[in-house]
Parts: sequence; C-alpha cells; structure tokens
Amino acid sequence: MSDKPVLTKKIVVIPLTMLCCLLWGSAFPCIKLGCGYSKIASDDACTQILYAGLRFTLAGILALLIGSVIERRLLIPKKETFPKAANLSLFQTILQYTFFYIGLSRSTGMKSSVITASNVFLSIIVAALVFRTEKLTFRKIAGCLIGFSGVVLINLSGIGGGFRFTGEGFVFLSALSYAFSAALIKRYSRTEDTVLLSGWQFVLGGIFMTSLGFVSGGRISVINTKGVMMLIYLAFVSAAAFSIWGILLKHNPVSMISVFGFMNPVFGVILSYLLLSERSDAGPYRVAVALILVAAGIITVNLSPKRGSSVKIKSE
Repeated sequence: MSDKPVLTKKIVVIPLTMLCCLLWGSAFPCIKLGCGYSKIASDDACTQILYAGLRFTLAGILALLIGSVIERRLLIPKKETFPKAANLSLFQTILQYTFFYIGLSRSTGMKSSVITASNVFLSIIVAALVFRTEKLTFRKIAGCLIGFSGVVLINLSGIGGGFRFTGEGFVFLSALSYAFSAALIKRYSRTEDTVLLSGWQFVLGGIFMTSLGFVSGGRISVINTKGVMMLIYLAFVSAAAFSIWGILLKHNPVSMISVFGFMNPVFGVILSYLLLSERSDAGPYRVAVALILVAAGIITVNLSPKRGSSVKIKSE
C-alpha cells in the first residue's frame, strides 16, 4: 500500500505539522541560549552566520545518516539530483538564513516574527502565480489574513518604528526565499527522495554559510559542553522538522501545509517564556486570542469547500 493516502489524512498531517512548528518554535529561545553559551554577541552577524552554518552542516549530516539507516542505503545524490539540491540549498538555507541573521541583527525580534510569518502568504502566492501548482482562492486568502492577524496581535507592541532595507527588508527577503524553497520542494519531490534533498541542501548551504561567516571575520571563541549540546539540538531541529515538512509538502498542497507556519511565533513566545523567562507584552489573554485566531486561519484554509461553491482567483 502506498504511503501517500496516509500522509494526506488530516489525522496524520496535523500532528506532524504541529510537531514541526513546535521544533521550529523552540529554535527561537534555543538559538539565544546557544549564542549565550558560546558568548556570541547579538550584534555579531558574522559569527551568527558562522554558527548557523555549523548548525545546518550538522543538520544535513544527521538527516542523511538517519535517512540512510531507515532506507538501508546511502543517500547519495545522482548526477541529475545534485543541481536540484544545490538550487534548493540556495533558497532554503543560504539566502533564507543569511538574510534572516543579518536582518534580525538590525531589527527587533517582534518585527522580525511578524515579517517572517508573511512567508505563509508568500508561499501560497508563489505556488499559485509563479509555479502554478495550485489555485489561489478567497478561502485561502481569508484564512491567511485571519492567521496573520493572530501573529500581529501577539507582537502588537513591538512592530512600530522605522524600516531599514538591511534590517526589516532582509527579513522579508528571507521569507520570500522560504516561499520559493517550499515550491521547489513540491516540484522536486515528485521525482526525488525528499530526505536526500533536505540533507544535501543543508550540507551545501551549511558549508557555504560557515565559510562566509569565517571569511567575514566570524569566530566562536568559547566552546563548552552546553554550547555543543545546544548546537546539536538545533541541528536536530532543522534535520527533523525540514525533512518531515518536505515529505508533507510532497503529498499535500503548499497552502494546506504552509498555513501551519503561523504557529511558529506562537510556540516561540510560549517557549521563550518557559525557557528564558521572557515575558511577552501581549500577556496571557492576548496570547490565547492570538492562538485562537491562528487556529481559525488554519481551519479556514483547510476547510473542504462545497462542490461548485469555491471562487478561484485566476493566476494567469
């Protein structure tokens, strides 16, 4: 029996997507903890890129090792597969996270969270208008607006201020890079092993970012057990979450999976409070309302429209 029907059932899809969002949400406070253990300054973008490069290189190695054990074969890309992994790496790792780390160092965490959440909109728009893999409907747009309002609500007090291209602009370019990577995963996974693609794109992107950070002057001067263990955990987050996410994108519409990304900043706020004792200005009630809005947005996008009642927006 094919695994495709199983991976399209919401009873399977929802727990897996929520697990990915929980892992990614934990990355927000854990990156801060990891940088703290390794004494990396918040304004030292070069060392942050170096740290991210090490994380993603290790993530790729972990994904390939685990995938090789599960499939009982070495996940080595074929000649025609390697360019796809390199292309995916450009958008999913190199551009997305280089823009993100540099932009984050020049913007606030709250503004970056809201801008990053726009990758849900962008993923659906890119899939519909650029790659033509699905239709853009009013229901999807409405669901995105509802979910995005929850993200804005939870960060409302911190999204004011000005705009810098190398700050907020770079964070937006990071979100746009993710949108293209989601569409590329959907396209490439039709003929390629998703875990193989995910692992090799991390290795290629991680090596590039490590080299970029080092050449730019980044250095990790403090190495200790806590710092190493946190780096390994962050690598596991990337390896596990992106591999699972990629498999789900292979078998489901981009809009159905990407909309769950609105949960990332919600989990990030909750876990930052639990792990870092950071108190959000939103307060527990606003967080609860934000969670309800995000859930409502996810439900709206994933509602099965009545036959003949959906209104499509042409992408031609």
